[in-house]
Amino acid sequence: MRRDESGFTITELLIVIILTSILILIVMLFAFDLWRNSAVQEADNDTLVTRFNASDTLRDFIGTSSGLIIQNSIPDSNANVPDPSIPGGNFWLPIHAIPGTVAVGASGTYTPLIYFQRYSFDSSNSFIMNGTNPYDDEFILYLDGTSKSLMMRTLVNPAASSDKLKTTCPPASATSTCPADRVVAADVGSINTRYFSRTGNLIDYTSITDPNTGQYAGPDFPAVEVLELTINLSKKPAYSSTNPVSNSTVIRIALRNS
Repeated sequence: MRRDESGFTITELLIVIILTSILILIVMLFAFDLWRNSAVQEADNDTLVTRFNASDTLRDFIGTSSGLIIQNSIPDSNANVPDPSIPGGNFWLPIHAIPGTVAVGASGTYTPLIYFQRYSFDSSNSFIMNGTNPYDDEFILYLDGTSKSLMMRTLVNPAASSDKLKTTCPPASATSTCPADRVVAADVGSINTRYFSRTGNLIDYTSITDPNTGQYAGPDFPAVEVLELTINLSKKPAYSSTNPVSNSTVIRIALRNS
């Protein structure tokens, strides 16, 4: 009897394998592209949330401040960038109203950005008075090179009893009595600063020089009535080799000291 030996030939089998491999490759490319786009979208959404949160926080605190200052007057036992001219290391390095771009430093470094005062409040949101004037707490905005974040240190006026705030500390040394500094914005690359009078004139400490000493003598932080911060964010999508997602937000705040 004749045996039926019908089936796939080698050529037919190779064609099936090749076609199947092509289809699997197409599906994998589509899946990887979808995953990459999802990661980019997630990173973009994260920077959007950061922009909103940073804007709300800065407007809330700086918009109700009693003015920008050159250096803290309330001692800070954890000053990240102490003034070398003052013994004890409890006062941050003085900064001046000089428009420009402040980049986040390398890991392990800190860069002071803005110092400001804000009236002291008790738990019922009433002013804590020093005679006819309220006490002031002080705040330090600085850039943390390790976490690439904009941070805010709170310095509570020791004379303002029943202050609802607490003095904060660097995250690494935070305790229940000294909570961690607040993260205002994460994934920060740099921050552009500009300072204005109420009429819109740019304020620049370096705009005037003393002819006798050669030192800068231009208007400084006490004269600033409007602060503009442009926060430049950059976040790399998780598990992706694509370029970082970059976004910026411009925050302009009219100060209460004017």
